[in-house]
Amino acid sequence: MTETILRPSPISASVDFSAEGVQHGFLRLPYSRDDSAWGSVMIPITVVRNGDGPTALLTGGNHGDEYEGPIALFDLARTLAAEEVTGRVIIVPAMNYPAFAAGTRVSPIDKGNMNRSFPGRPDGTVTQKIADYFQRELLPLAEIVLDFHSGGKTLDFLPFCAAHILPDKEQEARAFELVKAFGAPWSMKMLEIDAVGMYDTAAEEMGKVFITTELGGGGTATARSAGIAKRGVRNVLRAAGILKGAVETSKTEWLDMPDGDCFSFAEDGGLIEPLVDLGEKVRKGDVVAQIYPIARTGAEPLEIKAKMDGLLAARHFPGLVKQGDCVAVLAI
Repeated sequence: MTETILRPSPISASVDFSAEGVQHGFLRLPYSRDDSAWGSVMIPITVVRNGDGPTALLTGGNHGDEYEGPIALFDLARTLAAEEVTGRVIIVPAMNYPAFAAGTRVSPIDKGNMNRSFPGRPDGTVTQKIADYFQRELLPLAEIVLDFHSGGKTLDFLPFCAAHILPDKEQEARAFELVKAFGAPWSMKMLEIDAVGMYDTAAEEMGKVFITTELGGGGTATARSAGIAKRGVRNVLRAAGILKGAVETSKTEWLDMPDGDCFSFAEDGGLIEPLVDLGEKVRKGDVVAQIYPIARTGAEPLEIKAKMDGLLAARHFPGLVKQGDCVAVLAI
């Protein structure tokens, strides 16, 4: 049997992950293109290390139109001092930097969705090369991984921190301890529609304690959602014993996504009218939204009915929907 030998990553780091102190630098990925023959994608990174202790890998901009994570992490990178830390903090505010710079969910270079590209390839597309570097170089350095998300331009969420139900119950318990410490208004036992190729899955399969968020949406951030992110990331570092100080406790409401009945999808496109707002409770069979055909007047709208009792945890954001769009997510 022939052993597959992976090429080394083409990405080089201008920071030394083993050095003490605070370093600001880049992950540089060579990218030859029309306007720069020997150009590069430059992904900002900060490493803060002080003595022996756990390593936390903190990421935002996995999808480029989600902003709470980048806000919290650019702020943390600017303000975190080495003397506050025991261990190491690796901060990448915008994983998919091309998408982040363009304000798009996926990369404008190769249309790559970073969160469906793992484990990546060192000889693949730009997005695959970035995923490969995280898979083989950054994830192995960390015990704790926090990846920020929100709804981007097409979804809006209740602000929650989340972890997944896992086969390893000790790993799962440690993750939910950090979810609680994060201190979002809601805390979620999260179900993914499709976990193949996700950063979450890559980290969890390596035994990392992985948590994530959904902190709003609509392709922007608010003072409230950014504040939740900024406070939450420091709480996670405190709970992990990396950052000095006590966790800032706050009330959180626990939610669960037990099965696929949580999700509702549009069977036709059109103009969506929400009939339930985020956080409102519904009963099975209640109409949570309706979709009007827009090609002619006089047509009856398509009703989107709840398949379970619960509350509305997420909704489609723009006023127009396409066939197949997720239009509502319930939780209990």
